[in-house]
Amino acid sequence: FGEVKKPETINYRTYRPEKDGLMCEKIFGPEKDWECSCGKYRGMKYKGMICDRCGVKVTHSRVRRKRMGHIELAAPIVHIWFFKAMPSRLGALLDMKTTSLEKVIYFQDYVVLDPKDTPFKKQQLLSEEEYRQARDEYGETAFEAEMGAEAVRKMLLSLDLVELSKELRVDLEETGSKQKAKDLVNRLKIVEAIRDSENKPEWLVLDVIPVIPPDLRPLVMLDSGNFATSDLNDLYRRIINRNNRLKKLVDLNAPEVIIRNEKRMLQQSVDALFDNNRCKRPVLASSNRPLKSLTDMIKGKQGRFRENLLGKRVDYSARSVIVVGPRLRLHQCGLPKKIALELYQPFIIRRLKDLGHADTIKSAKKMLERKDAEVWDILEEVIHNHPVLLNRAPTLHRMGIQAFEPTLVEGNAIKLHPLVCKGFNADFDGDQMAVHLPLSIEAQVEAHTLMLATNNIFSPSNGAPIISPSQDVVMGCYYLTMSMAGRRGEDMIFRSFAEVEMAHSLGKVDTHAMIKVKLSEGRCEIDEKGAVGEAGAITKTTAGRVLFNSILPESMLFYNLPMRSSELAKVISDCYQLLGRRQTIDLLDNMNRVGFSWSTNSGLSFATDDLITPENKPEILNDADKQVMKIAKLYARGVITDGERYNQVLDTWTHVREQITKEMMDDLKQDTGSSNRYAGYVNPIYLMAHSGARGGVEQIRQLAGMRGLMAKPSGKIIETPIKANFREGLTVLEYFSSTHGARKGLADTALKTADSGYLTRKLADVAQNVVVTMHDCGTTQGIEKTVIYRGEKVEVNLADSIRGRVSRTNITNPITDEIVVEEDELITPKSARQIEALGLEKIQVRSPL
Repeated sequence: FGEVKKPETINYRTYRPEKDGLMCEKIFGPEKDWECSCGKYRGMKYKGMICDRCGVKVTHSRVRRKRMGHIELAAPIVHIWFFKAMPSRLGALLDMKTTSLEKVIYFQDYVVLDPKDTPFKKQQLLSEEEYRQARDEYGETAFEAEMGAEAVRKMLLSLDLVELSKELRVDLEETGSKQKAKDLVNRLKIVEAIRDSENKPEWLVLDVIPVIPPDLRPLVMLDSGNFATSDLNDLYRRIINRNNRLKKLVDLNAPEVIIRNEKRMLQQSVDALFDNNRCKRPVLASSNRPLKSLTDMIKGKQGRFRENLLGKRVDYSARSVIVVGPRLRLHQCGLPKKIALELYQPFIIRRLKDLGHADTIKSAKKMLERKDAEVWDILEEVIHNHPVLLNRAPTLHRMGIQAFEPTLVEGNAIKLHPLVCKGFNADFDGDQMAVHLPLSIEAQVEAHTLMLATNNIFSPSNGAPIISPSQDVVMGCYYLTMSMAGRRGEDMIFRSFAEVEMAHSLGKVDTHAMIKVKLSEGRCEIDEKGAVGEAGAITKTTAGRVLFNSILPESMLFYNLPMRSSELAKVISDCYQLLGRRQTIDLLDNMNRVGFSWSTNSGLSFATDDLITPENKPEILNDADKQVMKIAKLYARGVITDGERYNQVLDTWTHVREQITKEMMDDLKQDTGSSNRYAGYVNPIYLMAHSGARGGVEQIRQLAGMRGLMAKPSGKIIETPIKANFREGLTVLEYFSSTHGARKGLADTALKTADSGYLTRKLADVAQNVVVTMHDCGTTQGIEKTVIYRGEKVEVNLADSIRGRVSRTNITNPITDEIVVEEDELITPKSARQIEALGLEKIQVRSPL
């Protein structure tokens, strides 16, 4: 819309934009709606007129967000993206190193454009000294060499992309070197991309640069009278000043050295505008921070794409703290009335009008503000069968957003079902969640059918239940299904579950007492080893297990084992495979209820007394100290090297730590009510760890065993271990050592988060162009699945490794030649167990990769 010729922005007296400056109204449009700069034309009636006095078009002031200006450069400039962004596109196109290219662009070296009859090669670099000598030796016109963007443009002009592409293809076929072939492929890609895009290579060198609209780089007056400005204005101002100075110097016929220096400065200022962070010396603001250039405005998390285009804010959304809602059903969430009233506002207004409570939208809104009695009745009606979406940031997988049926609750906090927390990775220590309302019928149907919490029971990554009990619920179920010797009602015999429940409720039989009970016809038991008994048999079990199994559907097995976290997940999977989704959801709700109820009844607490340090810990540590002294003496005598000494010391302390841990866990397991404990005591810390409710051996070891060896930030292990545990308390030196490990843990977590986020973005970027059009491509290749070992121990057995995969070949029984799984058939859990039983080591399976 016009050239920006002056570096000025606004007049310091009138606060109006300067003509031909960076905020000029003639170029970018009027500051006030429907008014020209001088005020001659005012009002919409002059729409589209151009003022004959000030040259400003009478239009809406929002055009100042759209109209662009330009700057005519006095010397050509190379765009920084094309030569500095790695891999350098310009370097590949001209077959020059980036460092050589920079020397030419920044006027350090000359580049030979045409050697003619001299011994120089084309594109050879000459320093100032070499150039002068060559001129003296061969004469002024004997060869052609230049520097700066002009030289780059001439090199680009001399390229014939069609010929170059043919030559590169021939070279590619002839070359034997892998690295050379890689370089040639990269160059060929760029050459052919430019050739096919109808762009000319010389267009990589700029003569004109655009100036973005002034309202996108605003200049605002603060209360103090100072002006706050966008960094871009400073960057543009530097360019205009240098450009005007260069024009003046050229007009004055200044010496070549001065002009060259000015051209280099112009190149640097344009580089800073386009991408300040890529420059060797970025332009700094007064506070010593690099100025924000055009590239910084669009890249990264705070850039235009991710912050404004992909990350728009939405209406019909709310945000609040979450609290646990143990009485909710799996598909429900508790929505505060305040939030519901605001979210469902348009639906309530329409209903108020339909029922004749209000005539206009305005009167309906008044009723909402007054919170009339009718409004609450209508709200109840409106939220029925209208799901809401709950989202917890960061949303790393599809379980991060799920749909729920809202139920109205008092207060300001959203109530969340405890079983869905795992998918959201949520806990109730102050986490917040966002609520979104699907408005259209289609969105509501999708939310109901695809996103409802009850439709997301299994994790899409591995098929294991993601809605499975954890923490309190596991503890309650485990406590309920434990067995103890010598409890009230032991060895009693019952004929049905109902009898057991009655006897238990009357206090005749203890929860953990071993009893005998007849199973109902058609129901078999499954024990800890996984063996399935006869249907309707009399089985030895506990009253608690009977209570637990009574919540399972009648057609399922009788699980006669203590219910740890993994066993509960198995029960859920079994129920899903046997009876389907509806029954599984009911089971989950019942399990949740029973778990909470029994973790309350158990009255388990976490006390210092429950942490038991092994009595022989001092002896074990003394032995270890003697062992370490022996190793030190061997090193002092020169028998072993320092490296061997270090490794042996670490081995000694690692062994000690494991020995103390083993003793400690044995003590905890056997800690069933010494003289000062109450009757029926079970060590709650062992129970929590063993059941998988919370914590593990590693954490208990630090509390009651010994903390062991610590790593420095460098990754090297400190050879003096922490002998104490947290119950005994650490010495000052031990505390200092342990801070190393704590800091390393926090630093690693922060780095890991950033790396995984970046990897996710890269994967999405790579995969977004892949479109699957065929169910089966018919390839004969596959991948091999085997048992996965960690050291000597089996980490993942073959059945788990191949379950749910598609077989590449016919899998047969080696003895009978009977086909277990045919080619291209799904390997079910049952057939996976059969294959494992055959003793096969590895299996070929199909893979989409």
